[in-house]
Amino acid sequence: MTTHTTISSIESGRRVIEQEAVGLSALSAVIDEKFAAAVRIITATTGRVIVTGIGKSGHIARKIAATLAATGSSAFFVHPAEAAHGDLGMVMPTDSLLVLSNSGATVELRAIIAHARQTSIPIISIASKSDSPIARQSTVALCLPRVGEACPVKIAPTTSTTMMLALGDALAIAAMEMRGTSRKELMRLHPGGNIGWKLLPVDSLLREDEALPLVRPGTGMRDVVLEMTSTGKGAAGVVDDDGNLVGIITDGDLRRSFDQMLIATAGDVMTRNPITVPSGTAIEDALTLLSEAAITVVFVMSAHNPRQPIGLLHIHNMAIAL
Repeated sequence: MTTHTTISSIESGRRVIEQEAVGLSALSAVIDEKFAAAVRIITATTGRVIVTGIGKSGHIARKIAATLAATGSSAFFVHPAEAAHGDLGMVMPTDSLLVLSNSGATVELRAIIAHARQTSIPIISIASKSDSPIARQSTVALCLPRVGEACPVKIAPTTSTTMMLALGDALAIAAMEMRGTSRKELMRLHPGGNIGWKLLPVDSLLREDEALPLVRPGTGMRDVVLEMTSTGKGAAGVVDDDGNLVGIITDGDLRRSFDQMLIATAGDVMTRNPITVPSGTAIEDALTLLSEAAITVVFVMSAHNPRQPIGLLHIHNMAIAL
């Protein structure tokens, strides 16, 4: 039985998310030339984007710094209190400064802002008041819209921190797009974890010592079945005299031609012009292709000869790799 407490919790959860969604919608509406100017500062930075904040804003600042770095903008977080005790030496004239403060008047940020101004480092601020001390000292001041916090007493940072985080994501992705960060660069930045695996080429899943299940058009179906079962991939490629792929035979093709198995050849049963992927295709893209085409196996084709197969991948192998 659903209790009153459970119902109340569900309603509370929905109310919080709806309130924060209101904040995000309002934030989207105020993205303007100032935002574009902030993106230009980030992309023009030859050093690092120094991100700072304290309290809940500091937690958001850490995540924004990580997102900037992960999307091609060299960035790291500096704690404002530590900055005032020697870490200002980490902030160089080639850097830019991104400051987060909901009130725009956080006293702990004074030292790092003063240092940035003394060394002519451009300052981007994110605050809820456009006339706040921090906003007035900024090269570009991004102002959060006035939307109430999601907590019942409108005090705990909830909606405001969600807007800060979203604005940081927006800056990072806009800078990434302006810079033209490539898939290859993202792969270099994410060598581990799920993202790294998704961006790896399908070639990384191929084994050099693995024989491909290949037959000729005139091969009898008994021998085709033996070739298919020898590799466990559930498919065989059909190649011409030059080794070019002209067709594929899968488990489904075998079932459809079962009554002709004793007399049919590979050329009779094969699916012509099969879907393939070129060498270098990202694993994620190959998985998407297989899913959309409703197929389970795909041949990887040579970069030097797009008609010559160099590997055969099963969707399960790719999914396990991720």
